[in-house]
Amino acid sequence: MNRIILISVFSILTLRVMAQEKIVQTAGRDQLGTFAPKFAELNDDVLFGEVWSRTDKLGLRDRSLVTVTSLISQGITDSSLTYHLQTARQNGITRTEIAEILTHIGFYAGWPKVWAAFRLAKDVWAEDAGGDDAKAAFQRQMIFPVGEPNTAYARYFTGRSYLAAISREQVNVSNVTFEPRCRNNWHIHHAEQGGGQMLIGVAGRGWYQEEGRPAVEILPGTVIHIPAGIKHWHGAAADSWFAHLAFEVAGEETSNEWLEPVTDEEYDGLEQ
Repeated sequence: MNRIILISVFSILTLRVMAQEKIVQTAGRDQLGTFAPKFAELNDDVLFGEVWSRTDKLGLRDRSLVTVTSLISQGITDSSLTYHLQTARQNGITRTEIAEILTHIGFYAGWPKVWAAFRLAKDVWAEDAGGDDAKAAFQRQMIFPVGEPNTAYARYFTGRSYLAAISREQVNVSNVTFEPRCRNNWHIHHAEQGGGQMLIGVAGRGWYQEEGRPAVEILPGTVIHIPAGIKHWHGAAADSWFAHLAFEVAGEETSNEWLEPVTDEEYDGLEQ
């Protein structure tokens, strides 16, 4: 007997993408391709293309943490550390976390080394000065966790989003959080039968819009039903963090098609 089971699209697909996505690096060939082609190949194809890409064994966030710690311990505080600090930020390490990480390293690797690393880290995380406080304040508004940066799907979002697994028994449920102005691309949930998506507002204020129709405001408790085959997007209001539970309705031959980003003109045209 068939029955409909709601499955979180973000939780399942994120795990799959993180396990499959390959890191692309060209720095070796760009800088040393003609002088040391073999070294360039090992750097780009082995170190990054194979080792860094083994995200099913160790996530990118943890690999960044290990790399930053190793470089600082050796006293390497040149452009390579700057690059890996930037990568650590992209992989979800926050301003508050990097300050604590460097403080901890200082007791084991040496105070002068960490002083030098702090000078670089301050520049890398400069624009996040108030971000952690805002995130913590938003967390206090809801019972579900904000979660970790949604790095696996970042290319399908304008702005930063976060993902938290809520349940993995009976029904898989995840909480998706958007920073102000963050929204996902236009996309379509395809299915031969059944399928579609369901959203439930959790905290803050956000928007849902179907192609050719006015945007709908999402507040805590708002339920959005999205049939299969409908082009749509959803995300935060310009002046508010926003979180919703995301479910995908099971069906036959289901798939998700990511399309173009929601432009600033489209987004700013909403009655914010």
